[in-house]
Amino acid sequence: MTSPSPSPSPSLPRPVADLFSADGRLTAIPRKAPRREQLLDHLAETLFAPGRSYSEREVNEALLTVHEDFPALRRYLVTGGFLSRTADGASYRRQQQLGPTGGAIPSVA
Repeated sequence: MTSPSPSPSPSLPRPVADLFSADGRLTAIPRKAPRREQLLDHLAETLFAPGRSYSEREVNEALLTVHEDFPALRRYLVTGGFLSRTADGASYRRQQQLGPTGGAIPSVA
């Protein structure tokens, strides 16, 4: 009789690649905050260069390459501190370090 295979350790995060289909599209936006933050960190690093400003249209177009609900992804990126934006929402910039969370929207100086 063989023993059942061990279950994955809860301390080891699953790879972000698990969230994407074979064609590179995001299958769903994770509901659980830690998993969603893992995804957002990945998206910020892969879609947005540090030190560069992006228009809202450029942010939308980049996010649309991975998921149709780009407004939700954009909002999560900003409220999570992965992207900052100007008060008028016209310019976005990738944050090097996470900003404040809890719905506060960091602004670009």
